[in-house]
Amino acid sequence: MAEIKLLGLWASPYDRRVLWALKLKGIPYEYVEEDLSNKSPLLLQYNPVHQKIPVLVHGGKPICESVIILEYLDETWPENPLLPSDPYERAVARFWVKFIEDKCSSAWLVFRTSGEEQEKAVKDSLEMLKTIEEHALGRRNILGEIRLAWWT
Repeated sequence: MAEIKLLGLWASPYDRRVLWALKLKGIPYEYVEEDLSNKSPLLLQYNPVHQKIPVLVHGGKPICESVIILEYLDETWPENPLLPSDPYERAVARFWVKFIEDKCSSAWLVFRTSGEEQEKAVKDSLEMLKTIEEHALGRRNILGEIRLAWWT
């Protein structure tokens, strides 16, 4: 098997989702922690367009963007699939991942703001979690994909 490296940052939710997918699939990898204020030559070489993480390097070939990396992992290692096999259930799982991505900024703001802005972020985050609890968690196959979303 070709060598796999993941260039990431411990605090990145996008990095975490790729790490979890690698672990769920049982794929061995080397983790390379990046300092985004002092980007490594490796990061600049493998992601010269956006210069951001995560970057998965498989056999010397880089794959950028967490969702694209997840799709690549599922196509390259089909055992332990990340998404349900049923097309409808896959679509529903993708919907909830998109929902979480669109709403996740309010959760980060809880920790990065104060005062009224923080209160609004707390309210928005609780609404997001309530929506997920009421509509998504009752679905049989959705939990696997939500597990890969940034906040879990």
